[in-house]
Amino acid sequence: MSDDDAQPARFAPDHDWDDFGQWRTDCRTSVGFLTRLPLEPETALPPPALAGAVRAFPVAGLLVGAIVGAVLVLAVWLGAPAAVAALLGVAAGLGLTGALHEDGLADIADGFGGGASRERKLEIMRDSRIGTYGVLALIVMVALKTMAFAILAAQSVWLAFGVILAAAAMSRVAPAGILYLLAPARRDGLSVEAGRPGRATMLQALALATVISVVLLWPVSFLFGLIVVPLAGLAGLAGIAWLARRQIGGQTGDVAGASQVVSEAAILIAAVMALTP
Repeated sequence: MSDDDAQPARFAPDHDWDDFGQWRTDCRTSVGFLTRLPLEPETALPPPALAGAVRAFPVAGLLVGAIVGAVLVLAVWLGAPAAVAALLGVAAGLGLTGALHEDGLADIADGFGGGASRERKLEIMRDSRIGTYGVLALIVMVALKTMAFAILAAQSVWLAFGVILAAAAMSRVAPAGILYLLAPARRDGLSVEAGRPGRATMLQALALATVISVVLLWPVSFLFGLIVVPLAGLAGLAGIAWLARRQIGGQTGDVAGASQVVSEAAILIAAVMALTP
């Protein structure tokens, strides 16, 4: 398959920012798609519902982060060491999302690392089996996330709670960004069926995640929430977008999922560097 075989761009209509009924539908769609919570989307998935609903992905991320953060806080209150509480929080997030994004990370690690050609990379990414590169990528990311949670919790459990929520919300902009920036690398698959969100949809997602970040981190650092969190999240998105374009000439659902994990890791690293001694 050559680059010419990739699915052409098909941008979905943007939803009006002031249509609150549509926001409610988009939030239900996002939560139903990104988590295992028993909340059925109001519109059948896959889209056309999903491309427009990605603007509400930060809301789903906020919900995931709230549960992860609550598990960490509760564990600390019950006397668990910060490292144990952090690992419990990470495990709660994996269970809540069904490791949806981590599965994408493992698949692109195997495909990009083990495939010699574009066609072979895409073939490996479709294989449900996990290889050495995928295992190592998951170990590194889970360890990094756990260590970041633990360092933040040792500083302040409420600092950890705020950063976890902000990172979870902002990093959900990344999958939407991948769908917007890159054309599908295949002619089939979920990312093709989903369509591509328009520019206004992307800007709404980024604006929503930034507001969430600022509100949550205001007591710690207004500028960190307003500037550093969005920049770190977008840096993770840009890195995965560049890599996917170079490796397979576009995006797949796995690439979109992996972008969330990398974006969240970038935000957590920035928080550890900027907010702890």
